[in-house]
Amino acid sequence: MARVVILGSSAAVPEAGRENSHLALDGTHGAILIDCATTPVVRLQQAGIDPARLRAIIVTHFHPDHTYGLSILLLDLWLLGRTAELPLYGPAHCLDRVRTLMDLYGWEQWTGFYPVSFHPVEEREGAAVLENEDFTITASPGSHTIPCIGVRVHAKASGRVFAYSSDTSPSAAIIRMAQGADLFLHEATGSGPGHSTPVQAGMAAREAGARRLLLIHYPPGTDREAWRAEAEAVFGGPVELVRDLSEYPL
Repeated sequence: MARVVILGSSAAVPEAGRENSHLALDGTHGAILIDCATTPVVRLQQAGIDPARLRAIIVTHFHPDHTYGLSILLLDLWLLGRTAELPLYGPAHCLDRVRTLMDLYGWEQWTGFYPVSFHPVEEREGAAVLENEDFTITASPGSHTIPCIGVRVHAKASGRVFAYSSDTSPSAAIIRMAQGADLFLHEATGSGPGHSTPVQAGMAAREAGARRLLLIHYPPGTDREAWRAEAEAVFGGPVELVRDLSEYPL
């Protein structure tokens, strides 16, 4: 059975035991990384995912806490002997900057480097991202301080739906994206530009008709029970604050 693995759960400032927010979709035929923080090869191995099984990377937006692990991941996969193409998906704003960053590292001089392809995702509701044997993935734009997408994942084997908001303030497009989701992973950073409180995350899950709400991107030192209770009071369904390396079946 496919699963979602939380590789990191913290907001932009991490804390001991909690890395910056990123996750993996682990299917029968390979894995897909969504955002890229920490030391990805190590984190994937801790999650029981062989880095060689990576089939794609989705980057939701170009903020450091969501992308700083990407350059070392691309390097490490090369050093580990990868030869298969690795596609990267995300907003054009983000992919352009990823390419610029890698150019600064001189990656065109890495002898025998595997192909990396760039696939801009349109900033519109229901935009196609990718489809493979395990998943169909679409995206919708969130409301953040720079271009940012959330994703909707349909697991083909089970028919279950997983939605991830990424960083966003309350967004009608993200709510529509998550309609009827079995799992809705929503950020809960707190008040501030481009972010959501637990109450706002709970309201989004209620309006989306989601079955279960998972909170991510919460700051260090959070009173977990208070955060959960605030969201649950408005959602009315089960709420959980995710932890690093927790996993959920799809």
